[in-house]
Amino acid sequence: MYYAEKKIYKSLPKMIKAANHPELVEALTQHREETAAQIEGLEAIFTLLGKRAKAEKCDAIDGILEESESLLEDFGGTAAGDAAIIFSCQAVEHYEITRYGSMSAFADALGMDEAKAHLETILDQESAADSKLSELARDTINDAAAEYDEDESEHA
Repeated sequence: MYYAEKKIYKSLPKMIKAANHPELVEALTQHREETAAQIEGLEAIFTLLGKRAKAEKCDAIDGILEESESLLEDFGGTAAGDAAIIFSCQAVEHYEITRYGSMSAFADALGMDEAKAHLETILDQESAADSKLSELARDTINDAAAEYDEDESEHA
């Protein structure tokens, strides 16, 4: 997850730049700040374990982020692009939620209360980000993307 968070942190500026909707830009910007803190939280867990923080390549997050970049190339800068950004970000959030949920359960089973607290904080942030993205999609962005699609169909 250390590798994943660092990759996510590096990829968010591109999504922020491609986003049109101000609330989406704000949500992504806030989550980038949270991601920096999450990296620090993971580093604290490495310290608790007496280990050097080391990123191990994660093909899963690489694939999710590659798909995201492809969607940005196809739809970036449009109303449909905002929907694609949410789609991509939620794929990332769901991956993180499953991983942090499992890691928290493992920490709990091992009696590692301080590590569990760090992991629960991160898990709560990921779940909140996912909820915020769902809310944005449901309240405004999906409708705007559908209108964009209809407008494009009429001109074709």
